[in-house]
Amino acid sequence: MSIFVAVQSDDFCVASEYDELRRHSACGAVVTFSGLVRELSDNTLHSMTLEHYPGMTEQALIAIAQQAQSRWQLGAVHIIHRVGTLKPNEQIVFVGIASAHRAAAFAACEFIMDYLKNRAPFWKKEHTASGDYWVGAKASDQQALARWE
Repeated sequence: MSIFVAVQSDDFCVASEYDELRRHSACGAVVTFSGLVRELSDNTLHSMTLEHYPGMTEQALIAIAQQAQSRWQLGAVHIIHRVGTLKPNEQIVFVGIASAHRAAAFAACEFIMDYLKNRAPFWKKEHTASGDYWVGAKASDQQALARWE
């Protein structure tokens, strides 16, 4: 299995990542997820800053990809997570899975996103009209993770 992990400030191209995943000839399915910075319900989000520990973060993402590979037969896993200051509707995360079968690709993509939301060492600060706030863990994210444990 091929694992590609990147933590970067630069944007990424979903089409290019998809093309890379398609190169795995034994794969009959490619599933991708691209997450965006979303507006708050009251439309006050100006930007979000993401921080991480270089080196430690990449190792955590590799470990998450390896966990997915141990559960499903996967040909390739690509994880890209952006850091720095991002504005609403900018891309923040990409997860791509190439697998022989779609069920494994869909499941692995969901698994990785649930683990990224809960276990990856990223810290998010929202910059809003009423001030700056660190984003805490959400119960719904923890519930999503619990289904895999």
